[in-house]
Amino acid sequence: MSIKYKKRYNIRNKSYINDDEYYYRIIRNNIKKYRLEKNLTQQELADMIEMSREYVCDIENEKRGKHLTIATLGRIAEALNIDITDFFK
Repeated sequence: MSIKYKKRYNIRNKSYINDDEYYYRIIRNNIKKYRLEKNLTQQELADMIEMSREYVCDIENEKRGKHLTIATLGRIAEALNIDITDFFK
């Protein structure tokens, strides 16, 4: 089953607006990318942010649909030694 992301058209700006799931997908992919670039396992990252490996797995796995807070995203960014804005690129 594929997950579809909703876009709606903003008449005022003549542009498309992506929904939250679109941005969560970008963040998930980037967390995993940066974790792997640092040669860290999910367990190692979990230990660094003082959370469970299952939570990190839930965050990275799109099918599980786990959403994270900005505070958690900040902790992950600090652990990976990157700027939090890098997760949105």
